[in-house]
Amino acid sequence: MSEHSPPAAAGTGGQLRTLAVRITEDLRAQLDIIAQLTGRSATEEIRLALEHWIDRTKSDPEVLKKAEAVRADIEREAQTRRNAIAAIFSGDGAKEGSASHPRRWNSPVIRTGEQRLRKR
Repeated sequence: MSEHSPPAAAGTGGQLRTLAVRITEDLRAQLDIIAQLTGRSATEEIRLALEHWIDRTKSDPEVLKKAEAVRADIEREAQTRRNAIAAIFSGDGAKEGSASHPRRWNSPVIRTGEQRLRKR
């Protein structure tokens, strides 16, 4: 737990983070009245409202469609990166080079340079 994050409330499953939200005086007055009527803090009322809004949004067909498109983009990008890593580390270079040196160490230029060094 960091010193900037208070412990999580019961049942939230994680540390709490601060979120500053600017609202009108009228909205704040309504929030305070609702908090007073329910016996909860304004912060708890806001948290409950956000949780409700997130639950509703997660089942919105338009949001679900956009989320699927984002997921597909992420998967394409991840596959591109996996392919790049595979090309770098598991390509033909490992087969052509010796076990102890990659292919670039066995190139004619490197061997010629090594031979020159040995002649000195």
